[in-house]
Amino acid sequence: MKKLKFILSGGGTGGHIYPAIAIANELKSRFPDAEFLFVGAKDKMEMQKVPQAGYPIKGLWIAGLQRRLTLDNTLFPVKLFTSLLKSRTIIREFKPDVVIGTGGFASGPLLQVANIAGIPTVIQEQNSYPGITNKLLSKKASKICVAYENLERFFPSSKMVLTGNPVRQDLIEIDNKRAEAILYFNLDSNKKTLLVLGGSLGSRRINQLIAKEIVDFASQNVQVIWQCGKFYFEEYKRFNDNKNIQVVAFIDRMDLVYAAADIVISRAGASSVSELCLVGKPIIFIPSPNVAEDHQTKNAKAIVDKKGALLIKESELDSQFNTVFNTLLSNEELQKELSLNVKKLAMPNATKEIVDEIIKLIK
Repeated sequence: MKKLKFILSGGGTGGHIYPAIAIANELKSRFPDAEFLFVGAKDKMEMQKVPQAGYPIKGLWIAGLQRRLTLDNTLFPVKLFTSLLKSRTIIREFKPDVVIGTGGFASGPLLQVANIAGIPTVIQEQNSYPGITNKLLSKKASKICVAYENLERFFPSSKMVLTGNPVRQDLIEIDNKRAEAILYFNLDSNKKTLLVLGGSLGSRRINQLIAKEIVDFASQNVQVIWQCGKFYFEEYKRFNDNKNIQVVAFIDRMDLVYAAADIVISRAGASSVSELCLVGKPIIFIPSPNVAEDHQTKNAKAIVDKKGALLIKESELDSQFNTVFNTLLSNEELQKELSLNVKKLAMPNATKEIVDEIIKLIK
């Protein structure tokens, strides 16, 4: 059998990068001698994260359209044309068997060129409300792996498969890691642990909220692990002086931090939502209102509607946060109910099922 070749494209945020890496890892475990190439957007985080995971990557000069008139918007047609040309060169030289897109700016031109060249393409749509790029690409895509039900109004139903989102496999068995996690993060096992996640880039509004509420948490016998994001770390690292607070830019051991957590406050990016379903902790979602099509609110609502989590809009944090958080903290029954319901929504075999679909397309 000839050596298989796969191109994967996804980037801009961890929510697009990590699913692509998870898919590549699963493909590699099945085809150890296969060749892989990632394509990302120059200057975005995938240019660091993908090589760290052991894969080569090429960058395209591409960015999304801004919602306001900027210099970047006037350059967009040039960037798009340049990226289409470079994508054509990459595909012609690498000759992939299948091209897989997990979202992000670079996947648009790359999958478009692959579609024109007649190479099978797979879209992995993480959100409950797809972005414009994937909607356009879906017309020619060979297969669309989705994480939420009822996406027929966006995609051809004949091409869609409900798989869920790829998640880190080390999150599947966290229940037996609690003792290790308490030691690793040097926590007090008699206190409740609150985990705060602002997404891979951090969240200004969540950080402002936690900075305001942190004294209250300490007085309620709550210890906090607060992932503030690299852009905000200098601003908030002073809180590390308090022994009940750990402020970090980034968390490497997500398995252990989830094992340690009793309650989670999180953004509602697609990958975060999928991971949180798997680990089954009581969650308060604070969706980012600054994303395309407000898809974080839609992701969170899909869980909240099934009584698997609580949701506070960013605009209502000042009026609602204390009530919602204190109710959850003091109500063990509610904590158990949310945990039970959110776990029912997990799709732990997503990566394997996506790769099964990819394999069917190999000519």
